[in-house]
Amino acid sequence: MVEKPSSGELFGVPYNFEKPSLRHLLSGYWQPGEGMLVKKEFGIGYTLNLANWRSWVVIAVAGALLYQQRSSGDGDEEAAAKDEPVEVVVD
Repeated sequence: MVEKPSSGELFGVPYNFEKPSLRHLLSGYWQPGEGMLVKKEFGIGYTLNLANWRSWVVIAVAGALLYQQRSSGDGDEEAAAKDEPVEVVVD
């Protein structure tokens, strides 16, 4: 029987299903000298490199957008609940 590889690339997307240690898993998120995206230590695809300042900008923008959506979304739901049905007559 052929043994399946536990790490490699498929259609240009990396994967790694080797059992990592906790230290090795956490070190995958902090890789100084690398780009903004790095290969995941466990799983499929890429993850943010927290040693790169661009990753923190992405996290800040995503957090700001989430905050804005949640703060403006509450008012829209209350306004929609207060609306009464309107009768429309078409001749």
